[in-house]
Amino acid sequence: MNPVHTSQLTSLALLARGKVRDNYAVGNDRILMVASDRISAFDVIMGEPITGKGALLTQMALFWFDKLTGIVPNHLTGDAPESVVTEAERAQVTGRSMLVKRLKPLPVEAVVRGYLAGSGWVEYQQSQSVCGVPLPAGLKNASKLPAPIFTPATKAEMGEHDENISFARMCEIVGEPLAKQVREAAIALYTRAADYALTRGIIIADTKFEFGLDANGTLTLMDEVLTPDSSRYWPVEGYEAAFAAGKNPPSYDKQFLRDWLESVRIDGKPWGKKAPAPTLPPEVIAQTAAKYQEAFDRLTR
Repeated sequence: MNPVHTSQLTSLALLARGKVRDNYAVGNDRILMVASDRISAFDVIMGEPITGKGALLTQMALFWFDKLTGIVPNHLTGDAPESVVTEAERAQVTGRSMLVKRLKPLPVEAVVRGYLAGSGWVEYQQSQSVCGVPLPAGLKNASKLPAPIFTPATKAEMGEHDENISFARMCEIVGEPLAKQVREAAIALYTRAADYALTRGIIIADTKFEFGLDANGTLTLMDEVLTPDSSRYWPVEGYEAAFAAGKNPPSYDKQFLRDWLESVRIDGKPWGKKAPAPTLPPEVIAQTAAKYQEAFDRLTR
């Protein structure tokens, strides 16, 4: 399999290139989402692709869309991506693309946390809360929360960092009725997924969902869902020891890459988490790909 850092389709109009996905217009009502092999960390796109990552993310998203049926509608059309490109372009889309409904995206990311990690852990140490949600005293890095919490974030421009916001701020942005609908749907989606993942030996510590509205104003789940790019996946067998030691648990997601980037030194100084990114060594690329593959295999086999 040849890596695809950037797709090059000429038969369709390019709408946008995100951190991972290239979106093309298909008429006025559909979008072809092509998952590249790009990977980002700290909102910076790495220069080297992770071979096979786009195809794996697409298959994992399709797996979860199927598992989560019935909670909220999703953006899948059921149409074959290959049907909207030329024969010469099919190799670029096969296995790594979704043909989806064109929606009006909500400007807020729906983050659900079942465990305290990442920016949530940092915020908790300062305020004993996350995004305005008060939490019990005495929690540690990677602590399981009493119940999943909804901690929204604003979507940042490319190269900028998403900003955690309170639910009250989300209500100001999208309106209280829609904000409550998103919160309820996101927690239900996370709960079903996390319960299933545990049966396969995986802890989903947190994840982010994206929603949009269709032409009738119906809330619809969109973009990727529950992939290692948008979630923290921890193997259950490594969790307890890491938690006891106060360390980040071993992961199947981008935490491995984030940890490597935190340790790298450029001219004797830490990387500033701004482009350009450090060059990824072959072993970091290979280990990142292997972790994504193992997560997929454990969930789906």
